[in-house]
Amino acid sequence: MLRGRETGLVADCLFCSIIAGTTPAQIVLDTPDVVGFLDVRPVFKGHTLLVPREHVPTLVELPDELTVPLFGAARSVAAAVRTAFDAQGSFVAVNNVVSQSVPHLHVHVVPRTKGDGLRGFFWPRTKYADTAEAEEYAGKLRAALAS
Repeated sequence: MLRGRETGLVADCLFCSIIAGTTPAQIVLDTPDVVGFLDVRPVFKGHTLLVPREHVPTLVELPDELTVPLFGAARSVAAAVRTAFDAQGSFVAVNNVVSQSVPHLHVHVVPRTKGDGLRGFFWPRTKYADTAEAEEYAGKLRAALAS
């Protein structure tokens, strides 16, 4: 169950509906200010999106009081993907308007390993085999975040 404040949500926003619990997602991080969940079309498995609970369209509109919680969460998840998936590092990115498929600020944390095939900003996408595989990845990341 998600916790924290669910104020300022936008009815037709996919990420707001995930925060509200009306759209299912593989939740990996749940704090009073930030929710993290697996991207349904990951660059690499374990690719996580971090969003402020409050509907904030872009980085430019991010209130100062949410900057540390959001980017602190990004730092924690970047460390956790190394443990959870034996990744050598991560790619952390924020799209602002251009290439931002959902108009709710989100930080991408993508596990990386040397030779993984990611070149520049051409992001090949993959899919989880099923919900069970997605839950396995989410569970590994939750465990790494908890340690």
